[in-house]
Amino acid sequence: MMNQIITLLSADSFVRILLAAVALDTILGALRAIKEHKFNSSVGIDGAIRKVAMLVSTCLLMAIDVIMHINVLFMVPETYIKVLGIGKLGICEFFCLLFILYELVSILKNMTLCGLPVPSGVKKWIQKFLEDMTEELPEDVAKIIETEDRRLPRQRRRRE
Repeated sequence: MMNQIITLLSADSFVRILLAAVALDTILGALRAIKEHKFNSSVGIDGAIRKVAMLVSTCLLMAIDVIMHINVLFMVPETYIKVLGIGKLGICEFFCLLFILYELVSILKNMTLCGLPVPSGVKKWIQKFLEDMTEELPEDVAKIIETEDRRLPRQRRRRE
């Protein structure tokens, strides 16, 4: 049974995307800590524990899928199934989707706080999200985002 779980995990595209998202978020988080000169071992350990718990729970959910043969793909319209090209949507894949969304928000947040190019609409959404939900938006970053927003219309006018 363990071999079956490992085979399913290694072949599952949702798990692969999750692993890539976790790796990218970890790299961007480290770059952000370097940029802000805020390497904090307790924050790093908390993040590592969260990511390991996410991956371990993914493995356990795959084991539950194997034991119980759960597949909720019947609830997804046939056209979406063809477009996505998936053959199974169990508990593991469902939670992988949720974990991927969580990681994407974190990736976009780290990109914004590192000053990497992010579309202005996404940048504004991230700024609002960080202001409303967390205390992670430093004052100087908010000013940089506002300054970039003011410059964009001027740059567009010059081109025209």
